[in-house]
Amino acid sequence: MNDTNNKHTIVAMIGGGELEVRLIDQGIVVETLGFTRQGGLFKGFLALWRLLRSYRPDIVQTWMYHPDLIGGLCARLAGVRHVCWGIRHTALEPGKSSRSSMLIARLCASLSGLVPTRIVCCAHKAARVHESLGYRSDKLVVIPNGYDLSDFYPYVEDKNERQKFLCDSEQLLPILGMVGRFNAQKDHENLLRALADLKSRGVGFLCLLVGADLDADNRMLSICIEELGLQQDVKLLGLRSDIPAVMNVLDLHILSSSFGEAFPNVIAEAMACGTPCVGTDVGDTSVIIDKWGWVVPPRDSKQLADAIYEAIKERETSPSLWAQRRQSSVEHIRTHFTIDRMVTAFDDLWSDCMEARK
Repeated sequence: MNDTNNKHTIVAMIGGGELEVRLIDQGIVVETLGFTRQGGLFKGFLALWRLLRSYRPDIVQTWMYHPDLIGGLCARLAGVRHVCWGIRHTALEPGKSSRSSMLIARLCASLSGLVPTRIVCCAHKAARVHESLGYRSDKLVVIPNGYDLSDFYPYVEDKNERQKFLCDSEQLLPILGMVGRFNAQKDHENLLRALADLKSRGVGFLCLLVGADLDADNRMLSICIEELGLQQDVKLLGLRSDIPAVMNVLDLHILSSSFGEAFPNVIAEAMACGTPCVGTDVGDTSVIIDKWGWVVPPRDSKQLADAIYEAIKERETSPSLWAQRRQSSVEHIRTHFTIDRMVTAFDDLWSDCMEARK
């Protein structure tokens, strides 16, 4: 939608969802293959091959392991000379990452010298990890994610906006939050244990948890909250579409992920809204936060609690320093991680591929 130099056709292997509707509304062609295991791998592969033969694109850009392998091989067999893979993960851990993802990643590594022209990683950590897995280092390129700052920006302080999320008594507390689906990768238990530590120190707060399955129906999460005595301190908001408003309500955003993150979008989105962050040192979290927030080791609730405590105390005792931290967070994202910078980087990459062919 932001790229005016290239004509894009999106091929969705499965299809459906809100994003597909938005793309179509913007006039972008979306081809849906309905690729399923039940339908058969060969049938889906053949449908993609036929589609690529009919379009004859100059470049095929794929995203994530399975599309990299299937889409890359199919594009080559269809006569496409330039394929760019897209990597969105960092570490692959046995018992946490799916077996199929680990197998496909290893297979892609063995084929990385033959199939892709370039391999685009969204994070420096992802590039280093995949080089160690055997991906061709001379083909790895890092293009960080970019953000539409017409959506993510600091709102003017508005009590009515906060009342959408908070009652009057809650607005007096430091408002913490974490946006991210309920998943082992996000390690919500680590966050909850850090919050219990804070509460034991006599620190008052309210923490908003936002994302898929973060609601009252999540029995596992509810039991953990009850066992730690956090029923009055944690509010489950579930899946929401107004994430910029959520980020603006928070005083501090926390990401407690334990593995697998490459370039955590929620950190950049929070900072773009003027919300300082505490994050665990996974993927490129430290690159995004830089010196404007706090980065702690993963799976360490004590150090996570210490960082949150330090942030809350700074906000309470040094308002001018906190205001500068908020402003610097916004400027950091505006300088390094805009969607225009990302689009330009991809345009340059694809142009280099075409020039190389000439």
